[in-house]
Amino acid sequence: MEIFLQPDTWIALLTLTFMEIVLGIDNIIFISIVASKLPVDEQKKARIGGLGLALIMRILLLLSITWIIGLTEPVLSLYEFELSWRDIILIAGGIFLLIKSTLEIHQKVEGQEGNEEVKKAQSFGYAILQIVLLDMVFSFDSILTAIGLTDQIMLMIIAITIAIIVMMIFAKVVSEFVNKHPTIQILALSFLILIGVMLIVEGVGYHVPKGYIYFSVFFSLAIEMLNMRFRKKNTPETKA
Repeated sequence: MEIFLQPDTWIALLTLTFMEIVLGIDNIIFISIVASKLPVDEQKKARIGGLGLALIMRILLLLSITWIIGLTEPVLSLYEFELSWRDIILIAGGIFLLIKSTLEIHQKVEGQEGNEEVKKAQSFGYAILQIVLLDMVFSFDSILTAIGLTDQIMLMIIAITIAIIVMMIFAKVVSEFVNKHPTIQILALSFLILIGVMLIVEGVGYHVPKGYIYFSVFFSLAIEMLNMRFRKKNTPETKA
């Protein structure tokens, strides 16, 4: 435990935790949207269960760090692209996000989200399956980022655990806020489409600085918050 007596250790831990929370934002948004399709009494179980599975998968991947690094070795050549298993997983995850988010936007624009038959078609097991599949993709991204910041597996596990606990605490707040405001839902789904494109681009070998993507999303969110405040201020109160 001498490692925890060094100042650099705490700096690395704080940095790792912050990065894991930032990288987990898209995970929370996806889980919130999927969970909102379930009955109210099952939504919390889906959110906590999904994040719990994310924690388990990331710790298992960390303990299999040699295997993870091996996944970056090319296994398939496609024209001028050499793809590893990591690339294939990222591309598949990106395509899944694109399809899922586009269908969700279509349902909301067409007004199908209020249809009871659509809501009933979403089972708890199917929701968890979707969460697990995306957790797997996001876990690879998260673990590879952590590996790039430190070589201490214990620090990685602690940072990821803290980040997941923070996400569990705020998952309900984020979910209620996103599902309460239709414009925020569309913005969140658009964000997931952007993440899907980023995963595909990274899968074919082009690095995309995530800072630009998160900045654009936070900027769009800030503008929408101003719009919401403006609409609330200029909407006359309904008289009883």
